[in-house]
Amino acid sequence: MSVDLNSRYGLNPAHSEVVVACKLVKPGSALDMGCSNGRNALYLSQQGFNVTAVDSNPNAIAMLQDIIKQEGLTNLQAQVYDINNANLSADYDFIACTVTLMFLQPARVNAVIKDMQAHTVVGGYNLIVCAMHTAEHPCPMNFPFTLDTGELSQMYSGWELIKYNEDLGTMHNGAQLQFATLLARKLA
Repeated sequence: MSVDLNSRYGLNPAHSEVVVACKLVKPGSALDMGCSNGRNALYLSQQGFNVTAVDSNPNAIAMLQDIIKQEGLTNLQAQVYDINNANLSADYDFIACTVTLMFLQPARVNAVIKDMQAHTVVGGYNLIVCAMHTAEHPCPMNFPFTLDTGELSQMYSGWELIKYNEDLGTMHNGAQLQFATLLARKLA
């Protein structure tokens, strides 16, 4: 599809890590966790994935559902879902959770990640990008949750780490902070 739906609807482009992951991950079933207004979900649907997009914000989901209806998209569904519940009901080839974990209830993050892992098919992928708070780079934003050095990679022991880094990055609002970025493949 040659039409860029994100720019058509005034949305930011898909997260750069989602774009990079799509060069490796073959289209299949995908879950966009914390989809907001759907920038990643729309991109994934245009790459041939069958996408489920979830977010706890009913207004964001309604906006995305309007786009789906206007465009007649059959490979994208959007639904209100509180990620903190950690009770996914389907399995996926690819789960993207970019810039989402830091808005969750801190006590629920481990359960959310375990639920993501349990609902990823063998050979499937998880993509996570999350803010960090370290001594070298204290997080300048007051997120409910941030990762410590090495914490995310430890949660994925037993998975093949395709990409892992803890680099400085910039938020949409220009704030600079350290992010843990992981693309991992489920081995068993």
